[in-house]
Amino acid sequence: MAGAATLAFLVALEIAARRYGLPGPMTNQAKELIFAPASGPLLYAGMALTMVVLTWRQRFVAAAVAVGVDIAVALVRWAADASVSGSHSFGNGALWVILGCAVVAFTRRTGAERVLLLKGVGLGLLLVAGRKTGDTWLLITSKTHPTVLDQYVATADHALGNPSWLAGRVVRATGPIGDHVLDWVYVQLAVAAVVVALYQLRKVAAERRFPRHHLVRTFLLIGLLGPGIYMIFPVVGPVFAYGTGAFGTGGEHWAIANLWPDTTPPLVAPHPVTYDGVTPRNCMPSLHTAWATVIFVHSRKGPRILRYAGTFWLVATLSATLGFGYHYAIDLVAGVVFALTIEAALRSLDRGWDRSGIQLVVHGTAVFAAILASTRYLSLEMARHPWVFGPLLILAMASVIHGYARTTKGWESKAAAAAAAAPAQQPEPRLEAA
Repeated sequence: MAGAATLAFLVALEIAARRYGLPGPMTNQAKELIFAPASGPLLYAGMALTMVVLTWRQRFVAAAVAVGVDIAVALVRWAADASVSGSHSFGNGALWVILGCAVVAFTRRTGAERVLLLKGVGLGLLLVAGRKTGDTWLLITSKTHPTVLDQYVATADHALGNPSWLAGRVVRATGPIGDHVLDWVYVQLAVAAVVVALYQLRKVAAERRFPRHHLVRTFLLIGLLGPGIYMIFPVVGPVFAYGTGAFGTGGEHWAIANLWPDTTPPLVAPHPVTYDGVTPRNCMPSLHTAWATVIFVHSRKGPRILRYAGTFWLVATLSATLGFGYHYAIDLVAGVVFALTIEAALRSLDRGWDRSGIQLVVHGTAVFAAILASTRYLSLEMARHPWVFGPLLILAMASVIHGYARTTKGWESKAAAAAAAAPAQQPEPRLEAA
């Protein structure tokens, strides 16, 4: 059922993209079987997810095949003098292996083994398709929303002290080293998620089943639902609306003013602003913040090195989103609330809805809606009274964090108590009379 719904969504998005003269996610993914992929590391991360259902011998064979295909394809491109500018020269082999596993599942497996292998294939394909789906969504937001609401967010952000302007100056002061490190962290967020997911799924091959809840589910659902909010609240971000655009190109033609990151925007009555038809309206909420948040949450159950990595990725992602001018601070606040609400909903769905789960999801949804509504309709008041609205925004986010931590701790305590009591509830064996 979930697979059919996913396929229907991809087909619908493909049709929607075609209406705007754009290739859809399915077309873009099919091209990567032959043409240079847009993200080679992501394809190999998807292959790694597929391989959690394989034995170690099968994993080594699959990895060798993927590398061999990539070498062969690279040699053909080199011989043909084909350009791969803006793409990766590897990754085709990983996609071939994922699809090859699907062929093996249908032709060489039966019953539960076929289902397990197909689940692995689906997991890998969903990760790579999620990237294509997101790219298509972002193009659609730029085509369907000629005006953006950046003035509202920038004005409301005065309540938090305009952190993007400060972070932008800090990142610029760090020079090329800080810039390159943060850029790498920002771009490879999905790969970091796969590392945590691989730890969670490490026992799948031995137990022949997937755990009821893992990071990939939340990661993909955030990417599915987030762009829908962009259609409601289109925002391009400080570097575009108040700067020269990402990497110093493009944005100066459409910017409200060239202020970021040296001069904070003045307090004026905000209004929608016309922007170009190319830049994604992908700020509110910050999905990079949402993804980094769930990576942090899921890494808490891992070994120390994984917990440290999850913390580093969260801090570095927050620094990059602000320091590169991709987001306002309120986008990050909304992203945290958005992530924890979705994570709570998925965990409640798995364990069965109860009062605590419903309250947590309703509270998170209400806080998220309040942040959007106040940013849109109370931005000037928020800017004029920062010592009132700034703490209120932080407290609202903190209430969701506290509610999530308290509720999930209660769930885990109940689960542990039930597991401990289970053996004691089993009837004692009866002794047969001699």
